Parts: sequence; C-alpha cells; structure tokens
Amino acid sequence: MGPQRMFGMTPWVRRLMVACLFVFLLQSTLFTSSAFVQQFGFIPLNALARPWTVLTYMFLHGGVLHLAFNLLALYVFGPPVEERMGGRDFLVYYLLCGFGGAMLSFGLLQLPQPMGPVIGASGAIYGVALAFAWFWPNEPIYVFPLPEPIAAKWLVTFALVVSLLLAWRASDGVAHLAHLGGFAAGFVYLKTQDWRVKRAERRVRAAAPPGVLVHPAARVARGSAAQARPSRPADRDRTQHEIDRVLDKISASGLQSLTPAERKFLTEISKRMRRPE
Repeated sequence: MGPQRMFGMTPWVRRLMVACLFVFLLQSTLFTSSAFVQQFGFIPLNALARPWTVLTYMFLHGGVLHLAFNLLALYVFGPPVEERMGGRDFLVYYLLCGFGGAMLSFGLLQLPQPMGPVIGASGAIYGVALAFAWFWPNEPIYVFPLPEPIAAKWLVTFALVVSLLLAWRASDGVAHLAHLGGFAAGFVYLKTQDWRVKRAERRVRAAAPPGVLVHPAARVARGSAAQARPSRPADRDRTQHEIDRVLDKISASGLQSLTPAERKFLTEISKRMRRPE
C-alpha cells in the first residue's frame, strides 16, 4: 500500500510544502535582510565555501508567486509520484533533482555575467514533473486558461523547451539553469532505474525454465508445462510463480506498468541468479 494522503497530499509532499512555507515565512518576517539569501542561497562562486547551500537553496523563494507556482506544481505532480516511488525514494529523487539544478549552475561558472544567488525549489519540482510524465505520459493535465487538457508528456516537453530558450536568451534573474539541471538529474535517475530493471528482466528471462512462456496468451500452455515439471519446495514454487507473473505483466503492459515492489523483486531475483549456488 502506498503512502496515505491527507488533504490530497502524501507525507513527503506535505512535509516539503510545509518546509518551504515555513522558510518563506522566516524570509518575510525575521530574516528580511539580503544577507539571509546570501548565506543560504546557492551562489556558484561561493559553493565550495558554503557547501550546505546545495540543499538550503531549495527552500528559499524570491516572492509569493515564485513560491505559489512551485507549491502548486508539487501539489499536482508530487502525490502520485510519491505513491509510485515510495516515500524514501521520492525524497531522494526530489533532493537529487534539486542538487542537479545547483550543479548545472556551478558547472557553468564561465558565463559572460556573474550569476547571483540561485533560490527556489524549481529544479526539484521540474524533476518531479518529469517523473509524472515518465510514469503517466498520456495523463491529461488541465492548464488555465486553456480549454482542453494537455498530455503530461507534451506539457513537460513544452516546459523544457521554454527553459532552454530562456536560459539562452533571457536575463530576467530567474535561475533557468536550475530548471534544466533538475530535468537532467531526473532523466538520468529514471533512465538508470529503467536500465537496471531491463537488465534484471533479461537475466531472469534467460534463466527461466524452458516451460515458462511469458506472454498472457500462453498462460494455459505454461500451466501445462509447469505441471509436467518435477515438484519443487513450496517456497521456490511460489517464487517461480511470482517471476512468471511479473514477466507476464511486462509482456502485456510494458516495463512502466511495474510497481516499485515488483521492480525490487525482479532486481533481487536477478542478483540471486548472479551469485553462485
């Protein structure tokens, strides 16, 4: 069972939103001096002297609209992604995307003009939006004031293109490089996870008994073959049944249909097959 929602929010989405709101309240009341942003915002030239800023910059925001946009996007895209990934992996992914935003900014120190403090959760939020489109590419998303919904994959593609153009041409003070860094970090993470599962699938299929036919249309034939094989201990038989079911699911609906638990099961079985008996 996935994380329980409260007011439409999953646990880590709720905590991250509260953290952003709390820090913004401090920015707006007790710590209104620019020194606060200088101390905790990410400044590429000072990154090595202030390493904590690769984390803290994600919780600072430049204004009410900046905060509202990020929290709205996190509220829309975050809960289903957290339910899909699980709480711990979602938090790791969120922070990784935010870290990617800071690292891209740091890697481009030789820009024609010096870069001011990078603040905001946008890099992490863009990564979460990418994960949503990765898992549910055709999910319709309503965007005001458009009369018709847009498929998640096209909405995220549009956001990526806009960020690329603005990073190249604009000088509006918005850290568009952080957006791109969040996209890049998210893409690498998701692609790596898929690659690991694909590799595990190939290994498990290669080691499957000859009688195992992993296709939904072949269930009856597979069942007959299984009856013809020698009996095995009950736990091993249950494991093989689960392997067959997961491989069938991939054949029928693709790798993206696997739950986090099924992905973990497949990779664990693959690791066991690599170990000598």
